[in-house]
Amino acid sequence: MAEAILGDHDQYSCSICLDLLNDPVTIPCGHSYCTSCINECWSTADNKGTYKCPQCRHAFDSKPPLNKNTILADIMEKLLRTKLHESEAARSLAGPGEISCDFCAGEVFKAVKSCLECRASYCETHVNPHYNVPALKKHKLVKATVIPICSKHDKLLEVYCRTDQVCVCMHCLMDDHKGHDTVPSTIERGEKQMKLTDTQTKVKQTIHAKEKELQKMKMDITSHSASAKEAVKNSTRAFTELAKFIEKRSNEVIEKIKAQEKADLDQGEKLQEKLEGEITELKKREGVLETLLQTDDSIHFLQNYESMSSSSGSDEFPSLSFQPCCSFEDISKFVWELAKRLETTCMQETKKTINNVSDLPTKSPPFDIKVGDTVRVKPSVVIPTHKWGSVTHSSIGIVKKIQGKFLTVDFPEQKNWTGVVSEMEHVTSAGSDLLTMNASVDIKVGDRVRVKPSITTPKHNWGRNVTHKSVGVVKDIKDDDSLVVDFPGHANWKGILSEIERVTNDEENGPSSLESNIKIGDKVRVKPSVVTPTHKWGAVTHKSIGVVKKIQGESLTVDFPEHKNWTGLVSEMEIVTGSCTDLSTQNVSVDIKVGDKVRVKPSITTPKHNWGEHVTHTSVGVVKEIKFDDVIVDFPKHKGWKGILSEMELINDSEADVAGSS
Repeated sequence: MAEAILGDHDQYSCSICLDLLNDPVTIPCGHSYCTSCINECWSTADNKGTYKCPQCRHAFDSKPPLNKNTILADIMEKLLRTKLHESEAARSLAGPGEISCDFCAGEVFKAVKSCLECRASYCETHVNPHYNVPALKKHKLVKATVIPICSKHDKLLEVYCRTDQVCVCMHCLMDDHKGHDTVPSTIERGEKQMKLTDTQTKVKQTIHAKEKELQKMKMDITSHSASAKEAVKNSTRAFTELAKFIEKRSNEVIEKIKAQEKADLDQGEKLQEKLEGEITELKKREGVLETLLQTDDSIHFLQNYESMSSSSGSDEFPSLSFQPCCSFEDISKFVWELAKRLETTCMQETKKTINNVSDLPTKSPPFDIKVGDTVRVKPSVVIPTHKWGSVTHSSIGIVKKIQGKFLTVDFPEQKNWTGVVSEMEHVTSAGSDLLTMNASVDIKVGDRVRVKPSITTPKHNWGRNVTHKSVGVVKDIKDDDSLVVDFPGHANWKGILSEIERVTNDEENGPSSLESNIKIGDKVRVKPSVVTPTHKWGAVTHKSIGVVKKIQGESLTVDFPEHKNWTGLVSEMEIVTGSCTDLSTQNVSVDIKVGDKVRVKPSITTPKHNWGEHVTHTSVGVVKEIKFDDVIVDFPKHKGWKGILSEMELINDSEADVAGSS
């Protein structure tokens, strides 16, 4: 009921203590606070001569008058009276995990307020004296909570130490935190609350933008699904009509064949009947001839001979044959050819339709990236089409140019980087901030660092003698991503991780590794200026030449003849030209094979697997076995000696004889 009288409860709350206004006063900028809260907030500003509003940060040259807000005071008084009437109904017993009243006897009720002065919590009934007793009205009431107490001095935590970023009591200021940068907790809360409010606003804006994207996506998905269903419906109808058309034409052809068959059969039956009649007549004549031939009466034979021999019968009965109008075998052939042509045409046209369906996304690309957008390489892309260069998955850059499916991006690590639109994704402001916060997570205490070239002015300013060229050592890293660096001209310089980058020893003497043009496939070696590589030598030396296999940020992987998958830093390597490569390959022992006579190269001080027993530079042995880069050699005084190919050299027979005689 009380909340219903006030409407929005928050607008009647003090922004310092976050409780309902107690004895409200209004300052010239229009904001209202509890009298005790604003006085305590400004108590630390007396020696500085400036006073700021905790909400709008408006500054006053002198302490402004605190005018009692009578309207708010009346509202608070009515609310208090209403809450007093409701208190009995609102009281409830304290449950597990709830703050209980420290003054209840017998049944313990749930506390509604905690007093920071009394360091006690009160239920609705026992808190009333703090509203009515003048001496208690000055106490600071907050929503029921566990009172924050200093574990060392058993005092209220009411001061914030910015140096150590912890809450302390007043006694701590004279003890462990003497001389530190400290402010009242309410002041620090106000400043951090403003920052947190800005972050909340950005998050809300991002949520709003994402919700709009989600709504549009849902509409697009619904529309796409409806379009697919309509396409299925139309395809089904079209193919059904096509099937009906083929069936109709098939029936017409079948009926035509049957009609022609009937006509031909009718003609055949007539010819068959006629031929059967002729055969009957001929058989009768044959019978008469047989009788005449069998007669013994010569006169009778001669008298009937002329009439019987006048015709052989072939002229009276011409030859008959069944000749249909068409050949049904030809019809079958034509039908099968038609079926094959239809099948081929159907397959071709259907394939075109399927290809058109597959090509639909390319006709209307879903990419809405445009010039000026903030982008990064998608996490799903293992290696971009145009390689990484100095760019990584964490790199965030600005689109400079888009030409067809290609785009140019300016990253802090690499300008004018070329990529493919389909391999990139948008980065929201929240995502950009998050990545920036985590960009330097690999920096640790003791690392040599400098301010990134992309930072115009650091968050905590440059300080004394600190520039982009200054290189310092990390002294401390805080939980809030801030760090302390000792520069030669400025000790204890304060910055934030996202503004800092690591510096290798080689970078201090030469150009940044980010400017290196080393790429995958290049032939490289360790720079002569590098005494010991960051990831150690392994079997590699300054003379070793290998091929770059992989580049990931500052690190690279190289295949050397002596050491496969060797890991190093881009800044510690240099590209080897063709002449150097030819020179180096003269010493590569790739032509050594089983049975060859070999010895350890004079340039090898100590072989990778050591000398072994009685093996020296003058020892000549026979290769027994080769496994990848390892070689097994039988020396006269050490059988089964193990070495690596790059440490060995071939020996001809004359040299072997000289070595043997010596």
